[in-house]
Amino acid sequence: MPSFIQKDPSSFRDPSGFVFQKDYLVYRQVNKDFKDHFDFFISSGCYKKLADADLLIPHQEIKENFTGDSNWYTTLLPEQIRFISYPYEWSFDMLKDAALLTLSIAQKSIASGMILKDATPFNIQWHNGKLVFIDSLSFERYNEELPWIAYRQFCECFLSPLLLMHHTKISLHSLLLAYPEGIPLAVTQSLLPWKSKFSFHTYLHVHLQASYAGKSAKANQKVSFSKKKMLNLLLSLETLIKKLKSPSKPTTWSAYYEEASQRNDYVERKKELISSWVSELSDIKDAIDTGANDGIFSEVLAAKNIFAIAADADPLCINNLYKNIKALEKQNILPLIIDFSNPSPAIGLNNTERKTFQERVNTDMVFALAIIHHLVIGKNIPFASIANQFCKYTKKYLIIEFVPKADEKIQQMLKDKPDIYTNYSAEKFEKEFCVFFNIVKKQEIGSSGRVLYLMAKDE
Repeated sequence: MPSFIQKDPSSFRDPSGFVFQKDYLVYRQVNKDFKDHFDFFISSGCYKKLADADLLIPHQEIKENFTGDSNWYTTLLPEQIRFISYPYEWSFDMLKDAALLTLSIAQKSIASGMILKDATPFNIQWHNGKLVFIDSLSFERYNEELPWIAYRQFCECFLSPLLLMHHTKISLHSLLLAYPEGIPLAVTQSLLPWKSKFSFHTYLHVHLQASYAGKSAKANQKVSFSKKKMLNLLLSLETLIKKLKSPSKPTTWSAYYEEASQRNDYVERKKELISSWVSELSDIKDAIDTGANDGIFSEVLAAKNIFAIAADADPLCINNLYKNIKALEKQNILPLIIDFSNPSPAIGLNNTERKTFQERVNTDMVFALAIIHHLVIGKNIPFASIANQFCKYTKKYLIIEFVPKADEKIQQMLKDKPDIYTNYSAEKFEKEFCVFFNIVKKQEIGSSGRVLYLMAKDE
């Protein structure tokens, strides 16, 4: 393989082809082994139907063998995804919609004589304000003598976490970090309440399927799995998933800015300052809003046509933001569940299959609003470590809010713990951050006592 071609380390499981990068663009190679299925995918109209409906990422076909691979059949150049996120960073409703998208694509592909051969959430990404399927090699001809090969995978990757969150009323998104290939049905069955067996669809897709796991089919046993039977299976899964409800119990931060807006002119003044500063910067195309909460400041970025990753550790805040984005069809905000004291690690084979959150973020700007005191005082993280972290997230700028120790919120945090934070001061904050950044602007936010900084990365 030529040295300028970089094969994606997560693209090794499917012999049908693989993803690679060339000149900063992402391509997908189709192998000869998959020729018949791929040609039928195109000639049947399945690709066009799904791409035209914005369900599948569109691509250009390029008849050039960039990799020099002897198994090469053709090359695809898909529309480029701005940011790759993973299922363990998604909120309940985002995962739920990804499940429904997978089922919808499976149903529509059957009409073209095709079916999904895999059903993992890693095949779905956020693109132009909505979820879209990205793997054009997941489609193969429908065979009525075979059951759906991706059925168990779908149930373990989508249905298991959604059911567990629905019944426990707790966000369990991080379970998909522990089980990236799906939560085993035996585990799901053991954690679900007994009453779940009285749901026909849950019993069918989890309890009954788990009971048959590991049992071998009889030799020479013929299987008939007609398209009608397959559609009924997909409809049953869809019916069940549509009924599942997200955990909605209020959290510590779910009403943070609602309360903050009552503090004189704090929120409005902060929005005015940030909007003014960002408008003065003409070279900002994307940003990450750390501690985004309900996305109020991510929306300031989106209104200026800046793509914003709105990240927060609170699953309810991110789920509410996702539902708001979906309802209003906002295209420039990607909501993700990220704990900045413990961001997503590298996982998978050789710890290279799925990249760290830090490796995937390389934006023009970082917002760090009303978060630093939670990291320093709430998590005991030094200023220097936070400054280093934010420096790696941005190519250019940082807008950060410093909250003094006398602030009411910090005093509440210190109420039940000893004040060991002798280095928590504006002077120490500025000293540590100026190792990585230069202070461009500095201004108190109204009468709040909090200070907003515009910093530029030290070249």
